[in-house]
Amino acid sequence: MSNLEIIIGSQMGSAEYVAEQLAEDLETRSVTCNLHEQPDLSECKGDTWLIVTSTYGAGDYPENLLPFISQLQEQADMSHIKFAVVGIGDSSYDTYNYAAINGAKLLSDKGAQALLPILKIDVLDEALPEDTALAWLPELSEIVSAI
Repeated sequence: MSNLEIIIGSQMGSAEYVAEQLAEDLETRSVTCNLHEQPDLSECKGDTWLIVTSTYGAGDYPENLLPFISQLQEQADMSHIKFAVVGIGDSSYDTYNYAAINGAKLLSDKGAQALLPILKIDVLDEALPEDTALAWLPELSEIVSAI
C-alpha cells in the first residue's frame, strides 16, 4: 500500500473539496492519504506529496499555505521528496495558477522531484474542478503505486 501526503492550499474551500475528492478516490486504489488542511512540514511524514492549491489575490498562496511555504523556503535540501501539483485558478487573470507554479518551482529548486507536470484547472471551464482532477488521477495513482 502506498502513502501520499496531500497538502491543501485553499482560501475559499474549492481546493480543499478537490483534495478530499482525490483522497477518497485514491483510498479505493490502495493509496493511504494524509490530508493537511493547515500544512506543517513536521507533520508530513511521507516522501510523496500531492499539493492541491488555489491561487489567491494577485497570484498569491492561500493564507493557510503561507506558513508551510515559509518552512519549505528554510529547507536546504528536499531531494527526498517526490511531488505532484494540482492548481485551481481563473485563466482570466494574468496570475493564473501562480500558487501552483511557484510552489512546484520552489520544491524543484530545493531538489524535490516532480512526478508529473502541474495539472492546471481553470474554473472557467465547463467541467467541475473535481471532475477534471479525478480524470487526471489514474495517471498519478499509477506512478505513486510504483514508488
